[in-house]
Amino acid sequence: MNQYSRRRSRRRRGRSRNNLPLILSGAVLALILLAGGIFFFKNKGGFPVSLLPASSSNAPGGQALESSKETEPLTEEQALQNLLDEADRLAAGYDYDGAIALLTGNEQFKDTEEAASAVAKYEEIKSTLVRVDPSKVTHVFFHSLIMDTSKAFDGDHKQNGYNQMMTTKDEFDKILQAMYDRGFVLVRLHDIASETTDENGNPVFKAGDIMLPPGKQAFVMSQDDVCYYEYMDGDGFASRMIVGEDGKPVCEMKMDDGSTSAGAYDLVPILDEFIENHPDFSYRGAKAVLAFTGYNGILGYRTAASYGTAEYQAEHPDFNYEEEKAQAAKVAQALKEDGYELASHSWGHRDMGAISMEDFITDTDKWDTEVAPLVGGTDIILFPFGSDVGDWRPYADSNERFQYLKSKGFRYFCNVDSAQYYVQIGADHMRQGRRNLDGYRMYYDLPESNPTKTHLDDLFNVEEVFDRSRPTPVPPMG
Repeated sequence: MNQYSRRRSRRRRGRSRNNLPLILSGAVLALILLAGGIFFFKNKGGFPVSLLPASSSNAPGGQALESSKETEPLTEEQALQNLLDEADRLAAGYDYDGAIALLTGNEQFKDTEEAASAVAKYEEIKSTLVRVDPSKVTHVFFHSLIMDTSKAFDGDHKQNGYNQMMTTKDEFDKILQAMYDRGFVLVRLHDIASETTDENGNPVFKAGDIMLPPGKQAFVMSQDDVCYYEYMDGDGFASRMIVGEDGKPVCEMKMDDGSTSAGAYDLVPILDEFIENHPDFSYRGAKAVLAFTGYNGILGYRTAASYGTAEYQAEHPDFNYEEEKAQAAKVAQALKEDGYELASHSWGHRDMGAISMEDFITDTDKWDTEVAPLVGGTDIILFPFGSDVGDWRPYADSNERFQYLKSKGFRYFCNVDSAQYYVQIGADHMRQGRRNLDGYRMYYDLPESNPTKTHLDDLFNVEEVFDRSRPTPVPPMG
């Protein structure tokens, strides 16, 4: 158990002791209510208004009994413990500067032995940190996770595509654990390099200073097509993303009995749960990059312009187009607040390096018009099909497609590359290659498929991860 967990445990024990007066008060209140109940039955009357819970509609403006407990002031010991817990939480995610500033900036507790000891510990750890080489940050990506393999692999015409391009929940869980065990730490694209200005006020890109303990390895994660397309309905995937009761994004999935369940049914809530239990898997709260197309809507909401036409409305009178967009925007905001970076995956899932320039502009403009307003804009594009708008060499200023994407605000450009590292930091942008961790890649790295496998050895043991419920052989791409 780490120090963060021990402190949480101590705080829970402390709260149990401090709750004793509340428990005794509750017992007294119960006796009063019981007496009131006897009075009610004897006199065929009701409880005195003063004994009614304040949440009752009959209570005349009183404060709820619950709220009196919620607003009870913390003891000095509890307040200090909360401060230390928060500092530990920041330090667990490698934000030692934030943890130190939190403690030294607290006038009430900064001179306590506990705060001083914690600061000394964080300073000592900081002195051992190593700067990550920005050119050696790998990037892995997924599509929607298969939650029910019996439905995805049921022999219909979509099975081969799912088998090639998707990852099962079981595989994803094992990948997370394996990469965590090997010391991988999730970082943001914006942590690797970011836009700033030079001494003349001109925009320039500068490599970031990711500082991690020795032996830790920084990596980026992304997920393509976070749209929950209509064609996936009934095939064992989540159906859409919503904002849960705790304000965090969570997924809905349709059950066999026709009901809908909310839970950890795709990458986002599963990753959130993993980081909650392993805070040192995330660098300063970093999560994944989520990429959207636009032609079928985003996040399971039908937000494409085609769903807002008079014709579609006439055929679907119960469909509320504006509400769909409002809910999608609400979820997108919750994702950003939860640490996720949002990205374009083109509007129509197009090969952006091969389509005509006219189609390229049309598609980019559609994404800018239909999707960007819902997600609050973005400076990241993850190219579909692993394509790119240039070859392996740095983008040239004469590259018309690159310049058009730049004019729309894009600064981070990601293709697909099976190499362990592919990072280019240009004067005004960054490029990175991504590694697909799907059925195709894993199957053809198994010893029985490729005795000289090397693609995934740095990440995990593919024999331990590969889901044997997959139909094999996995069909080759193309």
